[in-house]
Amino acid sequence: MEVLRKWLWPFSWIYAGVTYLRNKAYDWGWLASESFPVPILCVGNLSVGGTGKTPMVEWLLQACAGRKVAVLSRGYGRKSTGFQRVTASSTADQVGDEPLQIALKFPGAVVAVDANRRRGIRRLVETEAPDLILLDDAFQHRRVTPSASILLTAYDALYTDQGYLPSGDLRDHRSQAKRADVIIVTKCPRSLTEADRLLVELALRPREGQILLFAHLQYDAIRESSGAEVAEDRYKAVPLKLVTGIAKPGPLLEHLGQSALRFDHLSFPDHHRFTAGDLQRISKAGQVLTTEKDAVRLAGTLESFWVIGVKHRFSPEDRERLLAFLSRF
Repeated sequence: MEVLRKWLWPFSWIYAGVTYLRNKAYDWGWLASESFPVPILCVGNLSVGGTGKTPMVEWLLQACAGRKVAVLSRGYGRKSTGFQRVTASSTADQVGDEPLQIALKFPGAVVAVDANRRRGIRRLVETEAPDLILLDDAFQHRRVTPSASILLTAYDALYTDQGYLPSGDLRDHRSQAKRADVIIVTKCPRSLTEADRLLVELALRPREGQILLFAHLQYDAIRESSGAEVAEDRYKAVPLKLVTGIAKPGPLLEHLGQSALRFDHLSFPDHHRFTAGDLQRISKAGQVLTTEKDAVRLAGTLESFWVIGVKHRFSPEDRERLLAFLSRF
């Protein structure tokens, strides 16, 4: 696959040129972008997955506890169309795995999906009157002008180091990073030093006024699919079959390895829809451990499995800077 992508590099220049001109058309007013009376905070990236957008939306929801916050997503991978309100009784096929994950974890939040973000925002404003709308994975969606934007980039795959599709992972032009109000470098090592931060800052060269923050991943306790926490002596006593359908499972593999767990990894593509054959393989694998995103697609198909969640964690200083930024809206 990597060899094939290298052969496709000439098309990446074409892709980069098209995305650059498209963005210029919005910048020059040739294409229309709509603003709304409610504060809208966009969370996104420049690349194709793997930066931790869903955990960041969850972090923001926790930080905005007590406010009426709505989350609007495209609902990638769903079979339905149009505007859909996400509830606890929804399925991943109806609304997409990530919106369902968010709705299950935050029952007090309004979560909806609509590929037409303008229509989705209007619907939420008319029916829910939220104090704030979190626009999930919409940095490239220039038809809406957000109040502010948070851009995510992974520490080991900065957008400045990546090439454009189809030979690379960038789906938008690097120059668009200038539109972000906050740039968050995710998946940092916990031992990140001031020198490490400076090197990243030199690589990204944030414009004047942009807030640059750093976050690392923190994994939750292992839980049964019912929600009960699994005791450490129990999950360390059995070999596990790790089942993932996420973009970049590397940090999870590293975490489990450092935890001295015995496991084999059964990897599927991001947002993978598990087939009957897949489920047969999984059910024969022994004790299954999976991610929260995969769990919403496996629910109802396996009798029982274990789940591990993940969160973003900031230094106290960066956390306060992000909270201060949120207080503006």
